[in-house]
Amino acid sequence: MTSASTLQFKSVTYTGLGQGPRVIIMGATHGNEVCGTQAIGRVMAELDAGRLHIGAGSVTFVPIVNPLAYARNTRSGDRNLNRDLFPKADPQDFEDRVANWLCPLLARHDVLLDLHSFNAAHGEPFVMVGPADNDGPLEPFRHMRQERALARRLGVRRFVTGWMAAYGGGVQRRSRAASSSASELETVLRYGVGTTEYMRSTGGYALTLECGQHLDPQAPEVAYRAIMNTLAFLGLIDAPAPAPVPFEEMEALQMVVVHDKLDAGDRFTRTWASFDPVAEGEQIGVRADGTPVLAEFAGRILFPDTNAGPNQEWYYMTRPNPSFGQE
Repeated sequence: MTSASTLQFKSVTYTGLGQGPRVIIMGATHGNEVCGTQAIGRVMAELDAGRLHIGAGSVTFVPIVNPLAYARNTRSGDRNLNRDLFPKADPQDFEDRVANWLCPLLARHDVLLDLHSFNAAHGEPFVMVGPADNDGPLEPFRHMRQERALARRLGVRRFVTGWMAAYGGGVQRRSRAASSSASELETVLRYGVGTTEYMRSTGGYALTLECGQHLDPQAPEVAYRAIMNTLAFLGLIDAPAPAPVPFEEMEALQMVVVHDKLDAGDRFTRTWASFDPVAEGEQIGVRADGTPVLAEFAGRILFPDTNAGPNQEWYYMTRPNPSFGQE
């Protein structure tokens, strides 16, 4: 098995002569999600061969964010890097050491594109997008228009918003049930911060693109197209700006609520996959005591986790977000 002590971090920056944004594009934040790594390698080869040229701004590529997980072909090294992503004065695990290198790197950039893939056997690519502009305590933000304009030009038609709000609502509900203190609540809320949330906290904007199933041969193509569209749209390369996906072709969903598994005996009544449609009142699962778990509204299920433990996120519910991109 690979030893963490033999690993190193790698980023490569290409800088043009003209003024422009500082973009960072990453792959393998989770080690078994390699479509971004493959697409980044393809773009870097074109740049190194002179077939592609950065004329303005800069782009930094991180082909492998988590080298330990990548070497093991697993999602994580010691833990999920895309949670509790902050610099640590006293790093406890390999992902803490990644964060101590990665967080300052992110802070030196304006825009992040983080390329992922998913485990579900079926499903189309989608983009995780940040909140509307706000000055609230959970995730203050001021680049909604720029972020959503880029999202609509990555080459996919499905968009999901509301991660931190839905996650935070679940955290607060659990904390009330456990009579947690304000400091304990803040600690748990911090656990929801990953690469894009951290990037927004530094004043930038960021998108997570789920390019397809891990082994789908089209996933690296989706990632490559997204990289090229990003470079063109932000003016780093001399290429026509990509057109946004038409509104009538878009599917935008807002994460509304997370439901926790309360007991190890809670179970789903069928095998659910992300984006499966759910009718209002449809049974989703059953609690250990036999109480049926019913959908409180019509929408789509997201991130159903059969392996969740008690008091952990079991599944999210989403509903359509028709105003997305038209703000």
